[in-house]
Amino acid sequence: MEYTELGRTGVKVSRIGLGAWQFSEAWGLTDYRAARAVVERALSHGINFFDTAMVYGLGMSETFLGGALREAGAKRDEIVVSTKIPGEFLNPGDVFRAIEKSLKNLGFDYVDVLLAHWPPCWHNFPTCEYARAMEKLVHLGKVNYLGLSDYPVELVESFRSCLAREDVQVLQLRYNLAERWAEKAHIPYAEKYKMTVQAWSPIAKGALTGKYEPGKLEFQDVRSREPIFHPENYSKVWELVKLLRQVGEKYGKKPVQVALNWLVVSSPVVIPIPGAKSPEQVDDIVGAVGWRLSYSDWKLLEEASRRLEISYSVLYVEKETKIK
Repeated sequence: MEYTELGRTGVKVSRIGLGAWQFSEAWGLTDYRAARAVVERALSHGINFFDTAMVYGLGMSETFLGGALREAGAKRDEIVVSTKIPGEFLNPGDVFRAIEKSLKNLGFDYVDVLLAHWPPCWHNFPTCEYARAMEKLVHLGKVNYLGLSDYPVELVESFRSCLAREDVQVLQLRYNLAERWAEKAHIPYAEKYKMTVQAWSPIAKGALTGKYEPGKLEFQDVRSREPIFHPENYSKVWELVKLLRQVGEKYGKKPVQVALNWLVVSSPVVIPIPGAKSPEQVDDIVGAVGWRLSYSDWKLLEEASRRLEISYSVLYVEKETKIK
């Protein structure tokens, strides 16, 4: 396993993390024993960076992750766990109440990184109110570091300006070879201020694994209405997947490993946090590090992916509602 620094903290984290959204009804992994096997395999490979959230199964993910880490004998000071508080919980009273529940779920005395999961756009909680509440959790020893998930750079700046002593160490962004909007503003910003970028959906919810062929896309989970799997989009993504296969053959690697390595090569601050529903899938994601794409192969994928245009309104545009 390769390791890097978490933001500017000096804390050592694995260059590939494990996301735990899959431990929820959204993805269908609701068997604790199966979740424990995934976490155990991740630890055996040297992964020490884990990400979860309060909304993943409304605590199921946190509970499964914390239980699995304890039963696997993970030493608390050798693992780094981030969890996220959703925008709806960001009034100061709920910030304190919610973190107490998360710590109970995880079985921890503190959480390493607490991220605001998305801005409180429905309730209009003032940024400085919840920023200071989150900072107070650091001062009280319940949280070590702060982060923001799915925040525009302008609001990141606003949040940071509200802090008295702490700073944002982690940005979490949707970022993969097929969806690269994070490169426009967020990645340069994170590089400038030496913030870690947790890349969520780093394999486009499985679209870049090579497992799914056009015309054979049927899902019973959160992907059932995912625009990237719509035929209009996936026909384009499939061309990129075929290129990932071609490049992977040169290195003895699978498409998923090439896609993740491309992220690692692209920026020193990016840490992909793919999910895994089986120990074998953990083996696959770990195989994304310990080697490097050549410049020519990186550039080949770079140019091919830039030609992709993903439409997110496709499900809406194609739907027709008739008046009876």
